Amino acid sequence: MKFTVPILLMTWRRPLETSKVIRVLSLIKPENLFISSDGPIAGNPIEIQKVEETRAIIERDINWKCNIQWLRQEVNLGCKLGCTTAINWFFENVEEGIILEDDTIPHPDFFRYCQELLQKYRTDDRVWCISGSNFQNGNWRGDGSYYFGRFPLLWGWAGWRNIWEKYDFELKEWPVLKDSGMLDFIFNDPLEKEYWSDIWEKLFSKGEPDTWCYQWCMKCVINNALIATPNKNLISNIGFGPDAAHTKWKEEPMLINEGIGDIIHPSFMIRHVVADQYQFDYKFGGSAIRAKRNIPARIKNKIKRLLQLNSFN
Repeated sequence: MKFTVPILLMTWRRPLETSKVIRVLSLIKPENLFISSDGPIAGNPIEIQKVEETRAIIERDINWKCNIQWLRQEVNLGCKLGCTTAINWFFENVEEGIILEDDTIPHPDFFRYCQELLQKYRTDDRVWCISGSNFQNGNWRGDGSYYFGRFPLLWGWAGWRNIWEKYDFELKEWPVLKDSGMLDFIFNDPLEKEYWSDIWEKLFSKGEPDTWCYQWCMKCVINNALIATPNKNLISNIGFGPDAAHTKWKEEPMLINEGIGDIIHPSFMIRHVVADQYQFDYKFGGSAIRAKRNIPARIKNKIKRLLQLNSFN
């Protein structure tokens, strides 16, 4: 069966990782592929070589019958401008589709999952994004194959043009939001409010970090958007390491052991608050921040460890 949902693959200078993504794409043989390729950093011959090698691998390995459109950049735009430009270009040409980066390896079921949900929620403006990642560590949420969260998880996702058009590249609404007092109503957890406020303030005032995704997160949150999130992880991120734009630390990729199976739609279109809190605590670091700030508990644990150590002497 032909896979007709358009796919955007955003690439840069990672030939090995890109070839792994294409290997999975070859299993479904999509009919319509959009390839964005960011340019090399000026004056860096190694960058030039890696970008050229990545482009050559794409042209070599996409060997099935496919309509391919390219967006090649001559110079490096970076993550924020490069990804935003690519996604804008994609949705200028299609009304809905799937977005992958060169370090996001999807399970083959990811494509079927996206295809079905793109169709099901096409005219439902409550749903803003279909995410492929799951950070619940095996905790099943709700009665369906997926649940609804508040934050888009963008290691492989799908969406619609009419929703993406709401994207705010410059975070223009942040000053009004910050001074409105509405953050107290958006976030029940003061630590989570502080966490996201710090991110959005730094991004707005300093332009750091060089990313596009925090802007999309804020837009989704302030519009009370629902984000479809699978109950089984469908994406493995292999982009941790020195060549990454942001995730330069070493981390084992999340492994995908099984697919999503038959897709069962949840009975209720309600945000899963417990799942969102768990995600903040154990993926975004909320629990670790709380423990670090709990000075009495830290002192108590340190004394306990010293007493245990002395008992062996």
